[in-house]
Amino acid sequence: MKSNTEKFGKTPHQPSLWTRADALKVHADDPTTTQPLVSADFPVLSNEVFIWDTMPLRDLDGNITSVDGWSVIFTLTADRHPNDPQYIDENGNYDITRDWNDRHGRAKMYYWFSRTGKDWELGGRVMAEGVSPTAREWAGTPILLNEQGEVDLYYTAVTPGATIVKVRGRVVTTEHGVSMVGFEKVKPLFEADGKMYQTEAQNPFWGFRDPWPFRDPNDGKLYMLFEGNVAGERGSHTVGKAEIGDVPPGYEDVGNSRFQTACVGIAVARDEDGDDWEMLPPLLTAVGVNDQTERPHFVFQDGKYYLFTISHTFTYADGVTGPDGVYGFVADSLFGPYVPLNGSGLVLGNPSSQPFQTYSHCVMPNGLVTSFIDSVPTDESGTQIRIGGTEAPTVGIKIKGQQTFVVAEYDYGYIPPMLDVTLK
Repeated sequence: MKSNTEKFGKTPHQPSLWTRADALKVHADDPTTTQPLVSADFPVLSNEVFIWDTMPLRDLDGNITSVDGWSVIFTLTADRHPNDPQYIDENGNYDITRDWNDRHGRAKMYYWFSRTGKDWELGGRVMAEGVSPTAREWAGTPILLNEQGEVDLYYTAVTPGATIVKVRGRVVTTEHGVSMVGFEKVKPLFEADGKMYQTEAQNPFWGFRDPWPFRDPNDGKLYMLFEGNVAGERGSHTVGKAEIGDVPPGYEDVGNSRFQTACVGIAVARDEDGDDWEMLPPLLTAVGVNDQTERPHFVFQDGKYYLFTISHTFTYADGVTGPDGVYGFVADSLFGPYVPLNGSGLVLGNPSSQPFQTYSHCVMPNGLVTSFIDSVPTDESGTQIRIGGTEAPTVGIKIKGQQTFVVAEYDYGYIPPMLDVTLK
């Protein structure tokens, strides 16, 4: 199969490469790029549900918005089952770890509201049962469209297949809370094409999800980021010199890294409403480096494009590794070229003593980073853990040129608005 650089020869842009040489620079536990330790006595947002991927309500410019003074977040959510026989172990105890690990198969979109940007109150499901066309409602982005409170929720409809979709509804406020109304007609937008983005037929472990629409600050057009894998049959990709990069002697062997083919995809809207989209070649590929570049999103700052994505230790390719957390890249224009932040791409990783404490980070334009708690050790050996399924402490980072620095830690689930919209 052709290498990554040859594959997209006659296209509007050449994808930038996250190379193996870049990944070799990843350094865990650097205090400037490591999330502070999460205490094992963390508070839980709800004993009734697990939550993970958090999607703050925002506008198309990326600003986190409140409405009539109410902050709103959407979350992937699943019921907890402490009394379900299938999650009771042989000693009669609730097996919360197994329940947590099964959550993806029953993921639904819920919303929460708050006057304080924390202390979230559960509003309920966004869509009624049966509205979404597939079994699972996976992550995306809620966009506040106007002062009438209209909201487009872009998300991923999964099983069967994986389709980027959207559903339009409206946010309604009172003195006492927030309601979501409408959200009754889901519109399919696009799926992986097998030419630029890998399909399930090409790879049963493919990824195609996490839509993040935005208006480009320079050309004013409506675009969308999403997670994908580079098209081609699984195992057929070439990890060539460009994908390897400038490695030292002894690091030329790529092992079985041809199976890792993550990319950050991009599409452009053909209309103003975001109903008609054209997929473009990826902005960034990680062939031979990593198999997941989840929940890609931008921060626009100082005339630059800061591209952030999340990834796991277990999705790294042979010969390279890094912590679960946020990875980032920067360019002077939308279509690149992108270079890894901090030389490696690592922006905010879990500490090695608590490698699974948080995930699904979202970097907001004010430098605050939200995430959820996955699991935290409760003993020194790390063999005993406490499952989270709740909001993690918010972290503050500073972005300076091609570098980032951890500079602050805030309360659990602190997601303050950047602007308030008064509904008419």
